[in-house]
Amino acid sequence: MKFRLSKKSILKGLEGRLGENDYLEPLEHLIESFKNESRLNLAGNLGVRHQLINRLKVRAQLHDFIEDKNLSEPANPLFVMGLPRSGTTFLFDLLSCDEQYRSPLFWEITRPFPLVEKGSKEAKKRIKQTNRELGLARKFIPNLLGMHHIHAEMPEECSLINTMNVRSFIFMCMANSPSYEKFLKTCDFSDTFMWHKRFLQALETQEKPEKWLLKDPSHISHTPELVSTYPGAKFIHIHRNPVKSIGSLSSLTMSVRSGLSNHADPHEIGAAVLDFWQYAIEKSISDRSEHLTSEQIIDIDYRDFIKNPLEQIKQIYQHFNFELSQSTLGQMQVYIDNQSKEGHKPHHYALEDFGLDEDKVQEAFSNYNRIHNF
Repeated sequence: MKFRLSKKSILKGLEGRLGENDYLEPLEHLIESFKNESRLNLAGNLGVRHQLINRLKVRAQLHDFIEDKNLSEPANPLFVMGLPRSGTTFLFDLLSCDEQYRSPLFWEITRPFPLVEKGSKEAKKRIKQTNRELGLARKFIPNLLGMHHIHAEMPEECSLINTMNVRSFIFMCMANSPSYEKFLKTCDFSDTFMWHKRFLQALETQEKPEKWLLKDPSHISHTPELVSTYPGAKFIHIHRNPVKSIGSLSSLTMSVRSGLSNHADPHEIGAAVLDFWQYAIEKSISDRSEHLTSEQIIDIDYRDFIKNPLEQIKQIYQHFNFELSQSTLGQMQVYIDNQSKEGHKPHHYALEDFGLDEDKVQEAFSNYNRIHNF
């Protein structure tokens, strides 16, 4: 199918309302990449168009909201990061049991403006609309729910917020886009996190938390920009053998792309996933010593975390000198027990399906593996 998107069609009615022009270069790279490389089907074309228009409309609404306002600095964030499929979601969900944290919910990111009170009639309407859209997305990507649980009232990753600046690895997952991926490796994300911060500031005008709890795998490659934007931030980096992470993410990416393109190539996906996340983890290693102190970050081994989650939680709180009540520990234990009862549908994949094997992945991450004894 001929690609029908253009910068003009995406920006129709929005030009002049989007603030700084930092979105233009990534938008041009993304459209050209999707046009020339992605081979999207009808669902893919419609999905990309909807995503871009929605996110830029939210950006325009955010710009209108903050204009001429003197907004206070947001509460300090606690960032959970690590390679995709490395236990970040389980850790994030456990921490969410603590009421001192707030995380943006999926519907708050996709339909935030005008701001409304949680529990209001309008909020319920937006939640219903969001879940309806998610239900439609699952028809095209049927395996998505089993691998990445999404619901309107669940916290969502920062990558979705960052699509306002059209710099996000979400777009990489949607379709083959090597030139856009190359662009992401070279660009500065300072403007992206400027908009990220503005979004949190807007949400805080209704409810300011003690701390923000935020998560995104791609944060591992943006330490300098995050520290510059949020000087008081703390970081938890969870580490898992990349063999597990890369295979699982390749499978997830294959499921997404298969719904949006009739030409999803598993070997193409495996090579792209390995290349991008090798770059991200190496950048994380090099940036860390220059931009983070030991007081700002703690490392968690996935193996230890799965074996005894609450013991690792206690170490995190002790490291950052955060208060951890018995009540919160009790709620976390209830969450763990419920997860054990519910169980999870096995996620089946093989590295060989994506043109990879253990030796190739281990070689790509040899420096990281040496540091963390994988």
